[in-house]
Order: sequence, then structure tokens, then C-alpha cells
Amino acid sequence: MTTWTSLFLLLGLGLLAVDAAAPWWKTASFYQIYPRSFKDSDGNGVGDLNGVTEKLEYLKEIGVTATWLSPFLKSPMADFGYDISDFKAVDPLFGTMEDFENMVSRAKELGVKIILDFVPNHSSDECDWFLRSAAGEEEYKDYYMWHPGFLDEDGTRRPPTNWVSVFRGSAWEWHEGRQEYYLHQFHKKQPDFNFRNPVVREEMNNVLRFWLEKGVDGFRVDAIYHAFEIEADENGNYPDEPRNDWTNDPDEYGYTHKIYTVDQPETPHLVYEWRQILEQFQADNGGDERILMVETWSPIEIVMHYYGNETADGAQIPFNFQLISNLHYDSDAYHYEYLINNWLNLMPEGKSANWVIGNHDKNRVGSRFGADRVDLFNILLLTLPGCSITYQGEELGMLDGYVSWEDTVDPQACNGYEANYMDNSRDPARTPMHWSDETMAGFTTGNSTWLPVSTDYRQRNVKTERGVSLSHLNVFKRLQQLRQEPSIEEGSAEVKAVSNYVLAVKRHLSGDFVYISLFNIFDSIENVNLSSVFGSLPAKFQYALVTEKSIKKVGDQVSAGSVTLMPHESIVLRSTTTA
Repeated sequence: MTTWTSLFLLLGLGLLAVDAAAPWWKTASFYQIYPRSFKDSDGNGVGDLNGVTEKLEYLKEIGVTATWLSPFLKSPMADFGYDISDFKAVDPLFGTMEDFENMVSRAKELGVKIILDFVPNHSSDECDWFLRSAAGEEEYKDYYMWHPGFLDEDGTRRPPTNWVSVFRGSAWEWHEGRQEYYLHQFHKKQPDFNFRNPVVREEMNNVLRFWLEKGVDGFRVDAIYHAFEIEADENGNYPDEPRNDWTNDPDEYGYTHKIYTVDQPETPHLVYEWRQILEQFQADNGGDERILMVETWSPIEIVMHYYGNETADGAQIPFNFQLISNLHYDSDAYHYEYLINNWLNLMPEGKSANWVIGNHDKNRVGSRFGADRVDLFNILLLTLPGCSITYQGEELGMLDGYVSWEDTVDPQACNGYEANYMDNSRDPARTPMHWSDETMAGFTTGNSTWLPVSTDYRQRNVKTERGVSLSHLNVFKRLQQLRQEPSIEEGSAEVKAVSNYVLAVKRHLSGDFVYISLFNIFDSIENVNLSSVFGSLPAKFQYALVTEKSIKKVGDQVSAGSVTLMPHESIVLRSTTTA
């Protein structure tokens, strides 16, 4: 039995279909906002919460159900907000708690849900908890991962293990005051919490409760797969990780094989605990279901554990990074088919899929796959079953902005070398949002921005694209309308490679129209016989969505036996009769 056939049988049994009473998030359109780069309201060149509030109507315009905001909590900004010094306070750079409350209130008026970025793996080294832990205060001494290291025969002190930081160099940093090393899997100003300490777990539980009370609709959980390390042995020591053979640079993150510092078996159970916190809040306060979205770049079999197990529910949305991690510029349609169907086949019964192709840590979609494929990926994400997560600006086809070495601020790049900084920098995907063709892309009224505005902003911006009928923005908005159609929102899905060049996605709900999305991945003209791909189909289809690559118009009819695709063209067809 082929992969797609087994998938179709599962869908036919209703195991992957969405019922009419499905929770709001199952087919939602999520939109990631990186607040620093979204909209600056006060002219200082940095985006802020009032800027988000100002643009919430735009989210409504483009059909967004919910937005998750990258961190805006109090932070020294060593990693631009992912180093939090106070988990219950807004950083003045982004505004005040009153600004946050006003944003939530306005979002509720518009029907847009707010998802908070929850960063549990580590704090800032300026967090009060860390300062107290470093001082040896009894209550806090085991909040973080401490170890005295070892003394060599010549008296040289060395770190406890060979563990390497994601941001290069040893994951252990010596603290002169405490006379011990602390673990930091990221920046040295981001000490890792000790989640084997139940007091730490309860502290983080209280952080969730605090923001739930403030009105958030859920949490995106950052870097969850780093939360636990292997437990220390009876002497309090940790093992070295084995070497990888592809680099001889001991400061390179890939120098060791990560078997003790990520994907420990206890980690999914931490998510199960947090799901219980949300469910208890729901029981006590009512309202729509609050959700967990978790970030883990783990093997797919491990990711599936985050959905839950036989006795506990986990995250509603364990991020599906299969497309973002495993697709490449030259991937053919069979590769797309495999990655999509593999997730659907491995997903536990009764769970819902999600699709991610861009975020603030990866180069923009148009830069990775080519500007000709921007519409392709937006159409793919928005016509597959389940929910979609779109990074700000991808609906416009924004490309990576050029950021010179002198302007680079990302620690992942700054901790390396100028010669290859662009290979490691996340800054190009974080340049300011393009709102208009005016100075500074309408992002700020100031004279400078925290990262340079991309030079192509006059061509790729909200104001300009609103006025172009087949712009990326208007294609995206049309897609959001199509998502409301019963077959696309609730129907079964069949995903199949027609050839090396063309991918097809069929969506259908009994008694409704059949929708078929076609994706011509490469630069040749292709012809498709839909009936030979999917079997029995209505004889005629009409174009429900076209792009600038198309020579047809919406409403034009076409025979199911012969659909011609122009180079890089992606379309959505709808049957002229129900089935």
C-alpha cells in the first residue's frame, strides 16, 4: 500500500478530518510577529506593543486567527528578548504593562487571539533568581545547573563536560562569585534552569498562570527540547557527548553528537504538566480553549510525543518543521509528498496537523526557495489540512535584507567570524516590516532602525501590494477566503506527486465541491491529467485562485483531463459540480 493511499484510507475513516465543532485552533491561520521589526510607534527605530496594536486591523484584513509575539518581556537584550530578567514584566523598550493590556483588549474586539512567547529553558543572568542562585542563597541555589568543574594536575580548572553552546564555545561559564560553572546552552548570559528542581517547575507554572490572567490565549514554548539534560551520576557529574566527525572545531555546536543535552525523555512530560495548567484555567474561567505551541527541532518520532500519550494531553501544536528543515531549493515533488504524508501518517489518532515554512530564525522563504515560489508555499500551507503558521512579511514575499558585518547584532553570528557570518546570522530575516513605499518602509517615523530596512521595500510592501490584483498579498487574502470553504476547512486530504515537477493536493467533503491545488515547482511548462492522478472526478473544474504566473483568470473552466501549468505556477481549482 502506498503512503498516499494509506493516508487516504485514514482520511476516509475520518481520523484526520475536522468535525464541525472543532476547536478554534485546528484550522486557524497563525501569524508570527517579531515585535522589534513589526511597527515602531514612537520613532526610536524599534518596534513596540503600541505598534502591534496599531496594526491589528491589518491582521484582521489578511484573515489571521491568532498571532504569537516573540518576546517583549524585561531583558538586557543579549539575545533580543530571549534572555528574560523578569518573566512578569514588559521591557520598557516595547512599552508598559498597560500597553500590553490595551493590545489584548483591542485584539479581543477584533477577534484576533494573542499567543505569548514563553521562554522556559533559561533566564537572563540578570534575573533576580540567578543573582540569588549565584550568591548561594539556600532557596535558589539549585534553580540553575551548577558544577565546580575539574582541576587538572597543573592546577588548571576545566569545565565539567565538553558540551557546546548553540552560540559557539563551551556551554559552561565560570562564575567567580560562586566559584562554579553554570550551564548555558545558548548565550553565556542565558543560564539554563534546573527543571529537575520541582520549585523551578512551579515558578514557571506561575508564569503561565500570570499571563493567562492577563488574557493571553496560549503560549508558544521556546526551545523546549533543551529543557532537560541527562541526570547527573551519583557523584554529581555529567558525561561528555561523543564527537561528530564532520568538524574539528571544538567551539562549533556540531562538534558533539547531542545525546545528553537535548531530547531527554522527561521533556514531553513537562509539556503535559503545562497543558494541565491551561486546562485547569479553562475549567475555572471558561472561554475558548487555551493552547500550547511548542518549538522542537527534534526527529519527527520524538516530536510526536509532544502531542501527548495514552494518559495525558500535550501541546495542541508541536511545530511541524519538516518542510522548513528538510525541503531544499532543488527538492522535487516526491520529496514534498513524502514530508507532508509522513507527518500525517505518524501523527497520533485524533490530533491535528500544522505547517510551518518560515520564522525569525530561518532565511525568508523567497530567499531560500526563490522569489518565484513565494505564492507556491503560501498556497501549500493554506490548503493543507490543519493550521498554518506564517511569519510576518511572508504574505508580501519579503526577502532577506542585507545586513553588513558592521550592522550585524545577532549573537549567533557575532560569536563567529566575519568571513562566514552570513551563514549563521538570523538578522536578514528580521529586518523591519514593509508597510509602504515611504521612507523607512513606513516602519518608523525616525531616521534610523535597529536593523537596516531592506532596499527592495518600495516594490514589496503592504500599500503597494494592496493595489496589485495578483500581488502576493492579495493571493494570500484570497487564500484565506478559500480556507473557509467546507472542503478545505473540514474535508479529507489526498497529497500526491504527479511527477518530479508537479505536486497536487485534493481536498473534499462529501456533498461539497472538490478543490485541487497544483504546484509546478520548477521552470518548465507541465500538463496534468487530474483523473489519472486522483481517479474518479467531476469532468470540469474552474480556476478558484490564480497567481501572476497564470495565463488563466479566476472563473475560467478547464477539463479535468488536461490542466496546463506555466513555469512556477501554483493554482487552486474547484469542481463545477459537487461530489
